[in-house]
Amino acid sequence: MKKLRVALKFTDDDIIKVLALVDFRVTKTELGAIFRNEDHPNFKPCGDQLLRNFLNGLIIYNRGPRPPRQS
Repeated sequence: MKKLRVALKFTDDDIIKVLALVDFRVTKTELGAIFRNEDHPNFKPCGDQLLRNFLNGLIIYNRGPRPPRQS
């Protein structure tokens, strides 16, 4: 997650906006815990659910919402 943040030049606010696109709420404090060093007492590893929702939100952020299907 740290490498994605640097590569995309995202701030905490950008990440929160991307996660909000898929209705996944996270606070700046929770994000700060993910980006801390592993030896810090408040470190929290990035879980699969957070990463999955971030990637899905990133798709919507870059491409826009999926158009409705036509039958």
